[in-house]
Amino acid sequence: MPTSSLDERLFAAVQSFARSTPWLHGPAMLFATYGVVLFAGLALWALLRARGSSDRHLAAAGWIALGTLVAVTVNQPVAALFGEARPYATHPGALLLIQRTTDVSFPSDHATMAGAVAVGLLIAAPRIGRWAVVAAVVMAFTRVYVGAHYPQDVLAGLLLGGLVAGAGWLLLRRPLIALTGWLRGRPVVREVFRLVASG
Repeated sequence: MPTSSLDERLFAAVQSFARSTPWLHGPAMLFATYGVVLFAGLALWALLRARGSSDRHLAAAGWIALGTLVAVTVNQPVAALFGEARPYATHPGALLLIQRTTDVSFPSDHATMAGAVAVGLLIAAPRIGRWAVVAAVVMAFTRVYVGAHYPQDVLAGLLLGGLVAGAGWLLLRRPLIALTGWLRGRPVVREVFRLVASG
């Protein structure tokens, strides 16, 4: 997807900010690369927290991980369709704080994941979900800060992930709740929940 003049200016502004804040490089690199662990931990926490709740709450918690997987899967053909080059490929002098990759740039996988988890948490655990939205925005910003994406890449990723997670829950919540009720009645699932609760 061709970058607009506004997107180029925003990228240049973030690059300028990154060059002037070397003290922020370490934390930004860490979160841009390994922030996915935080989102995975939040999804797991929501699932464990909901194990003794209603079928609806447990289904919503389970949808966080499932919806994120669907969102990231949907993102692959979208990214292939646009085939946007990474900013460091089109701007050889750009500041790059992480390793180069060969995949395309639009939409951002990391931002898609973060947007999906954030919306999933807003559905399953709104209080934590609000903090997850902040974390998703930080993830999106750091992906631009480290030179891995243009601003439009991360914005599109957040919107795509959030849309898939939100719309998917609205469309699938009834069968997911019914499936959750059936699954939690299985002896193996009950035993797993019992072991987790006692551990």
